[in-house]
Amino acid sequence: MKHLQTFRFIEAVSRAGSIRKAADDMNITASALNRRIQRFEEEFGVEIFERLPRGVRLNPAGELLMQHFLMQESDLRRVRSQVADLSGERRGHVTVACSQALIPYFLPARTAAYRRDHPGVTFSVQVRDREDAERDLAEFKSDLALVFEPVHMVDLEVLMRIPQVIHAIMRRDHPLAVKPEVRLRDCLDQPHVIPSRRYGVRAMLDDAAARGSRPLRPIATSDSFEFMRHYVLHENAIAFQIPIGLNMGDCGQLTSRPLALRDVAAGSLVLCQLRGRTLPVASARFGLALSTALEQFSAA
Repeated sequence: MKHLQTFRFIEAVSRAGSIRKAADDMNITASALNRRIQRFEEEFGVEIFERLPRGVRLNPAGELLMQHFLMQESDLRRVRSQVADLSGERRGHVTVACSQALIPYFLPARTAAYRRDHPGVTFSVQVRDREDAERDLAEFKSDLALVFEPVHMVDLEVLMRIPQVIHAIMRRDHPLAVKPEVRLRDCLDQPHVIPSRRYGVRAMLDDAAARGSRPLRPIATSDSFEFMRHYVLHENAIAFQIPIGLNMGDCGQLTSRPLALRDVAAGSLVLCQLRGRTLPVASARFGLALSTALEQFSAA
């Protein structure tokens, strides 16, 4: 416990890459911060920073120490949450990393519903692509991740997995809007906008196009699904999204149609946490609430 503040100083220096910049960010003098770190290194018995001509960076010993600190901080948050739960306060802080599709509709509704029952719980919700979400879990920056088509999965514990069929988004007056489902080749014959390669939807479209007769020739590529969704209002083009990120009632000029499964198989939306980690009470309970909501969404 006595070293927690020092660890926070070390983390700040590591993030800034400079003792002086970290000191400015924390509103203390660079000399005081440097002395604090040097005293810790003397007590620890090993230097933890590599001094460079233009700053500092953690050496291997420092990286091991920082991982220990992140685990200790996570355990402390869990214990505090358990103590608060014992006293009936139901307090805590939940951190979630999620794909963009969860931001407009699903997560706001689920977060608000949870807070109606547990108003003492606060949230941090960060948009992350699938690799960054997994990295956040590994570095204890997020308790839970809810992402479409995770990449590695080795260190993840899956709490819930539901299928998601990719949908083509189009204007209601688009020629393909009369069909109950659309073929990928027909979509690719039309002007289309697609996400960048960081996203699961793009990975699935790439794989399907490689097997089919039509290449991807997007008129625009974007990291923002909101940009792509709204772009089709201005040009009679096609964008792509998964159902949990769609609510066509919000935009009367748009509609969506599922891509034929013989062209693009359903992908997986995965709720997960770091394998072997015991979550704080609030985060664990919110994970259960999300699992239930996802199951209901899948069954609807």
